[in-house]
Amino acid sequence: MRKFFSSIAFMATLAFATALGYMIISKFRLPTVVTAMLSAVIGTLILFAVFSAVLNLMRRSQIRNIRDVHNNLTDTLNEIANGNFNVFIEVDPHQPHREIGEAMNEMARKLGNMEQMRSDFISNVSHEIQSPLTSIGGFAKLLRDESLPPGQRRHYADIIVAESQRLSSLSDNLLKLSTLDNNKIPLNRTDFRLDKQLQQIALMLEPQWSSKNIELVCEFEKTMVNADEELLSQVWVNLLVNAIKFAPENGTITLTLKDGTVTVADTGCGISDEDKLRIFERFYKVDKARDRSLGGNGLGLSIVKKIADLHGFHIVVESEVGKGTKFTIILSNKKQV
Repeated sequence: MRKFFSSIAFMATLAFATALGYMIISKFRLPTVVTAMLSAVIGTLILFAVFSAVLNLMRRSQIRNIRDVHNNLTDTLNEIANGNFNVFIEVDPHQPHREIGEAMNEMARKLGNMEQMRSDFISNVSHEIQSPLTSIGGFAKLLRDESLPPGQRRHYADIIVAESQRLSSLSDNLLKLSTLDNNKIPLNRTDFRLDKQLQQIALMLEPQWSSKNIELVCEFEKTMVNADEELLSQVWVNLLVNAIKFAPENGTITLTLKDGTVTVADTGCGISDEDKLRIFERFYKVDKARDRSLGGNGLGLSIVKKIADLHGFHIVVESEVGKGTKFTIILSNKKQV
């Protein structure tokens, strides 16, 4: 359609230029054939002059637009280089550099998100480290008092040991996440019986769930899986420890392996819809009022998600406040035996 209208405009301009040329030549009373030929020549020259002028104006306008776009892009890149990610380029859908502008806006948005995540990460790590260090320092000073009775001295020493273990756990988890993020550890995939692995982990954690008189209900279907056995073990340990942590005294935890899916369900306090959207974020804790007594540093589920993603597994979280939580891991390469 655009080409059609362009052709119409060209023909109209040519007709107008030819008519104008005829009006000029006809004043000289030349023969009709000569007048017609000269009119066509003059019309063509007028048309050429008009289009040359228009093209020149368009060229100058385009150069100015390109210069403006170049300056805008350069200024934006300088702002981003200086750490300002709150920049935005107005994108004209008809500009030839539209894709570049949109790409830069997307780049600035993602860099801004990464900067916010970095800032939050540093803040969270500092908080997690400072808390046990403050406890260790405070109780170490109290132990200097030689008049303390033996029972109180042992209590303070136990707190120092527990806080030291928290620091060690935090360090281990941070190192593990960093390693997984950078893919420094290639997956050591082997074929193994997943049902036997789950059974071993359930027995290993028996002191923790039995101390709360929790009923652990297990149902395992014989299943072979091709995965990194050591990393996958960390997934089940983290999920079970989480379930034990939030299950009430005399509660129930269900661990099943059936039809290529593993489920870990508890009868604990549950998770709100708002929290469910963020539970896999690093350092995010659902129950911030109880996190000190429950232990943990908010990295366990982040590790679970990362390992599952590396294996191509899918995680589904179902929860209702006051009724419990169920994690379902859908395997991608199971084999029933």
